[in-house]
Amino acid sequence: MKPNSGTLVINIMNGGKAEAYEGVYQCTARNERGAAISNNIVVRPSRSPLWTKEKLEPNHVREGDSLVLHCRPPVGLPPPIIFWMDNAFQRLPQSERVSQGLNGDLYFSNVQPEDTREDYICYARFNHTQTIQQKQPISVKVFSMDSLNDTIAANLSDTDIFGAKPVTERQPVLLTPTGSTSTKVELRGNVLLLECIAAGLPTPVIRWIKEGGELPANRTFFENFKKTLKIIDVSEADSGNYKCIARNALGSVHHVISVTVKAAPYWITAPRNLVLSPGEDGTLICRANGNPKPSISWLANGVPIAIAPEDPSRKVDGDTIIFSHVQERSSAVYQCNASNEYGYLLANAFVNVLAEPPRILTPANKLYQVIADSPALLDCAYFGSPKPEIEWFKGVKGSILRGNEYVFHDNGTLEIPVAQKNNAGTYTCVARNELGKIQNEVQLEIKDPTMIIKQPEYKVIQRYGQVSFECIIKHDSTLLPTVTWLKDNDELPDDERFLVGKDNLTIMNVTDKDDGTYTCIVNTTLDSVSASAVLTVVARPNPPFDLELTGQLERSIDLSWLPGDENNSPVTSFVIEFEDALHEPGVWRYQTEVPGSQTTAQLKLSPYVNYSFRVIAVNRIGRSQPSEPSEQYLTKSASPDENPANVQGIGSEPDNLVITWEPLKGFQSNGPGLQYKVSWRQKDVDDEWTSVIVANVSKYIVSGTPTFVPYEVKVQALNDLGYAPEPSEVIGHSGEDLPMVAPGNVQVHVINSTLAKVHWDPVPLKSVRGHLQGYKVYYWKVQSLSRRSRRHVEKKILTFRGNKTFGMLPGLEPYSSYKLNVRVVNGKGEGPASPDKVFKTPEGVPSSPSFLKITNPTLDSLTLEWGSPTHPNGVLTSYTLKFQPINNTHELGPLVEIRIPANESSLILKNLNYSTRYKFYFNAQTSVGSGSQITEEAVTIMDEVQPLYPRIRNVTTAAAETYANISWEYEGPDHANFYVEYGVAGTMASRQVDIATQGWFIGLMCAVALLILILLIVCFIRRNKGGKYPVKEKEDAHADPEIQPMKEDDGTFGEYSDAEDHKPLKKGSRTPSDRTVKKEDSDDSLVDYGEGVNGQFNEDGSFIGQYSGKKEKEPAEGNESSEAPSPVNAMNSFV
Repeated sequence: MKPNSGTLVINIMNGGKAEAYEGVYQCTARNERGAAISNNIVVRPSRSPLWTKEKLEPNHVREGDSLVLHCRPPVGLPPPIIFWMDNAFQRLPQSERVSQGLNGDLYFSNVQPEDTREDYICYARFNHTQTIQQKQPISVKVFSMDSLNDTIAANLSDTDIFGAKPVTERQPVLLTPTGSTSTKVELRGNVLLLECIAAGLPTPVIRWIKEGGELPANRTFFENFKKTLKIIDVSEADSGNYKCIARNALGSVHHVISVTVKAAPYWITAPRNLVLSPGEDGTLICRANGNPKPSISWLANGVPIAIAPEDPSRKVDGDTIIFSHVQERSSAVYQCNASNEYGYLLANAFVNVLAEPPRILTPANKLYQVIADSPALLDCAYFGSPKPEIEWFKGVKGSILRGNEYVFHDNGTLEIPVAQKNNAGTYTCVARNELGKIQNEVQLEIKDPTMIIKQPEYKVIQRYGQVSFECIIKHDSTLLPTVTWLKDNDELPDDERFLVGKDNLTIMNVTDKDDGTYTCIVNTTLDSVSASAVLTVVARPNPPFDLELTGQLERSIDLSWLPGDENNSPVTSFVIEFEDALHEPGVWRYQTEVPGSQTTAQLKLSPYVNYSFRVIAVNRIGRSQPSEPSEQYLTKSASPDENPANVQGIGSEPDNLVITWEPLKGFQSNGPGLQYKVSWRQKDVDDEWTSVIVANVSKYIVSGTPTFVPYEVKVQALNDLGYAPEPSEVIGHSGEDLPMVAPGNVQVHVINSTLAKVHWDPVPLKSVRGHLQGYKVYYWKVQSLSRRSRRHVEKKILTFRGNKTFGMLPGLEPYSSYKLNVRVVNGKGEGPASPDKVFKTPEGVPSSPSFLKITNPTLDSLTLEWGSPTHPNGVLTSYTLKFQPINNTHELGPLVEIRIPANESSLILKNLNYSTRYKFYFNAQTSVGSGSQITEEAVTIMDEVQPLYPRIRNVTTAAAETYANISWEYEGPDHANFYVEYGVAGTMASRQVDIATQGWFIGLMCAVALLILILLIVCFIRRNKGGKYPVKEKEDAHADPEIQPMKEDDGTFGEYSDAEDHKPLKKGSRTPSDRTVKKEDSDDSLVDYGEGVNGQFNEDGSFIGQYSGKKEKEPAEGNESSEAPSPVNAMNSFV
């Protein structure tokens, strides 16, 4: 016995015989509660006995007879495995004619001469002892009818009449089993093997049927060339009559096997352990079935219950023990034995009478985490006797859980089939019986499910490209997901081309082996989700191969090939190219193209070409590499099939004709000695063809031709074998010359002030002396009739194609004098000009006046000034002025119209309403009509006041990237010039700070202060003496050059000039009407101004301007001066 174990070990390795331990063993386990026993264990030693000695006679058999070679192996334990071999340890071949039976014998349905041999050996393999026993070899000799007759004839006289019968066919006869019927008993659950082996010539065929039923499907198998019927896992339903039928061409024989399926006992209800509390009732049930019906017997603690100690609470009723009002002394182990002649069953059942208060085995405060919308199972493993009742509560003071929302399992588990967020919290399990009560709390957390919100998508990518699969997830914030990528349900290849990012997989430099299914798997501790996508790698197809030429003819050949790999993109077509090794070695030319489903093509050939072919596959991605060239094929020579194309006859000089053509390519020559026969004759003249034969050229010049006459031209190919077919004729012309005459009878019809129509007579075609291309009209403006001023003559040209004899001249200026002439144009150039034709355009309406200004507003008058139209387009006859008042609600009053003579340029309107806004409309007229008008608005003043000196207030700025808008309010007289000073932002402030902290500046200021103090002392002394100090004269004599007073005559500010170089401002620019200054208002370079502060620029080159200056003082006593910029803060200025 092993220590602390019930295992019994029998060791015969160190001596002893196995036979000494042969017998039936049973194990009994016993304690104070009872005794349990095991099934009977039979121990038998394995045996592999030797074959008994026997003398084997040779078997002499006539051809066609049946034969059985008996094996009769020794009885072993377990039974041996039988097989037949020869002396070379090669298995003997078996067939429908020769086969081994279930008993190990070798059956011959009919013998043949080739069955003759002396080494039929039966082997028995005993697997348990790992030994093989061999029977003595059996000899078989088969006599054919011919050899048997020869032997008999040699031993008999000629007078004896004898002859062995030839081999005759026989109907089937069963070799095993014998007779017409037999029986077979098999146990339930085993494998049923039925065998039929028949003799006969020809060899019979075996067929199986079940009388009154069908062979069981999925459990029926045929072995040994259908001679063995095998039914696995048989049951009582498989009992019945099975018929085997052996049939050949001469008849049939059958045998019926009556099968009975018996059964060792098997459980229907095995007894189960029973836990009872004192005073409870219970039952032990032991039900078994079998064939025949098993008998049931009971044991208590291994002792038959009939002789076991009495127990008043126990009553045996056949296969059931009934317990009533048990006590603790009723605890015992009961054995149920079900047995019949084929076996027995034994089961132990422990009846345990306990009195235990409830115990909960689930750990306290156990945390359960589940995903929302999935089941939640909360355990409450318990123990107690009597069996406790289980109740569940939610929360500390919650009510008992009931209803369809929950499932309560017998083992105490609470199931929430579809857990939601509101199911989270604390749950209390209470177990109680009559001996006590106990409770336990568990925690439930509901987590958001993990989702793939952006799944990988199907991708098609070209080879060597880059592809990326996205896998964007959403998960519960308390769960840590891990993302794993798989390829074809396996790990990703260990390749640096695969880059796994946070939410994607990128494959660089994609190759064909990357083709497959990629899966993104997201795992958390609670759930797992996945999504897959297929990657298809496409590429240009592989080149075709195995090109083969067949069906060679003079003008055609068949080409076949095998297509290469399509690389996941179907081949749409095959392009076939050829090389002419005779004329253009190394040059491949297009031959034809066939659909992608075709792998053969019949190709047309030309004579005198040494062909090689290659094939290129084409798919959606592109073209494959060319295939290897085919073998060469040289076609025979022939005369040319075609003549040169694109034959033309065009003269390059007035006295020649140049004949050109496209020469034939080498493979078009059809043979050696390619030449061209060039022929020409003048058209419409009864003249013979003139011909020359040339070679290796594509042009021939015919000299001494008349100017521009038509010729008939043709070019014919020929070689050493003959001429090509007769060529077609083309019409050419000899060379052109410049036209000889100008168009005549040029007439001009003026349609309106901007459009005229010109007519001319066509030039005779003979005088054109070339291909008429059209006419050109040259026209130009001589002068304007309104200003009588001449200007530079700019000629304009209009070309009219073809044989047109008129044209329109648009875009003319009104009231102007023009000239024109007309010229004919051919391929050589222009002919002479026609005499100049003069024409005039009538007057038109003028443009708007160049400006309208309104000045000098008073209480009841306004002064209007204007400029004449830029384009009067005629003689001005007058101006028209219209005006009307505008009230505070922008409504217009009555319109007043005034006609003004054309020679006036100003007008004073009187008798207007004071403090009223007027709108003015002003235009000019000619005799044709009124031109476009110009508008302006002005306001009469409210009261007579003294003129104000200029004042600017409320300055605002708005800076953009390359300019700034500056706005202000202005008070003062009209026609003021404005000056805007600006500088680089931050420059002035920084310079002020820097200077103020310099030692030299502090010293200078101290010196100035000291001088002022001395001056004050001197003045004080002199004043006390009664004298006067001419301060005014000193100031006038030493005016500060940096301060420029306002000019009194026009009220404008004085210009600022640099103290060093005194460069004046380059250019002035009037500010726009909205009083803003933009970048485009000055074209000057900021550096050109040369001011004291250097301009500064941003990184992009834009100027940073800062607009500064001291706020102007209020006017005092009607006088005001402009304060100059500080020399410290020197500013750039522009007008």
